[in-house]
Amino acid sequence: MAFKDILLTLTSYPDPTPASVAEDAVAIAAAFGAHLSAVACEVHVEVPGHFLSGSTANIPGIIAGETDKSRNNARAMLATFDAAADKAGIPHESTLEKCSTYAVPDLLVDYARLRDLTIVPVPESYDQWYAEAIIFGSGRPTLVLPETSRGRPFQLGTVAVAWDFSRAAARAVSDAMPLLEKARKVRIVTVINEKNLDSRHSAEALARNLARHGIDVILDKVDADGRRIGEVLEAYTVSHKADVLVMGAYGHPRWRQFILGGATKSLLSRPPLPILFSH
Repeated sequence: MAFKDILLTLTSYPDPTPASVAEDAVAIAAAFGAHLSAVACEVHVEVPGHFLSGSTANIPGIIAGETDKSRNNARAMLATFDAAADKAGIPHESTLEKCSTYAVPDLLVDYARLRDLTIVPVPESYDQWYAEAIIFGSGRPTLVLPETSRGRPFQLGTVAVAWDFSRAAARAVSDAMPLLEKARKVRIVTVINEKNLDSRHSAEALARNLARHGIDVILDKVDADGRRIGEVLEAYTVSHKADVLVMGAYGHPRWRQFILGGATKSLLSRPPLPILFSH
């Protein structure tokens, strides 16, 4: 399946998503000839009643001010998105939703389930609640973008694939096929001496499968050498100047908390490059 219908999620509170994310999303949609939708939420902060009773602070006024801040941020971001998409000449639409702070992840998951790919910016200043919810709840691939500037626009030069013979890795390869087919170079990396790789087959078998799709790959093995797998993959993508990393997401939600695998948690908390996660 091609990526023909892409969603971009924008965060309005507590800080707005930077304009560079909209520019990257537009570049991604243009690369795939896709329609791009952006959704932003005007959030309404909820304060438990026991905090309100007996308080001398003007809590309702503070809440109203924070809601106004979120509304203004959301409208400004969507205007920036529309301008970038108009300039690039790609088909697009933007949506402003209203909901409470705690309802935002579920709302975004509902949108993501109806798209081929969802682009989620990940800030460094606070947790990755929205990204986790979409990765594990949408049933669709999620492309996580770091909000920090990388010094270069998004491109599909070198794509690295983290391969460990697992179900999650196999699903990630399948979900990433439209991306792999457009990349100029694809590298498959297997980290050894980190865990037992339960397979009778080698990475060469994956290479043969991808070759039948017209995708030539470079196979690499990297010794963990006592390092955590997240550190290994980050170092690998830097040394090979990868533009995107493809990997399976390991973990499961438990009520409002997500129990994440080591590499997933490490790379999602501070993504060094765009990462396509699949669960």
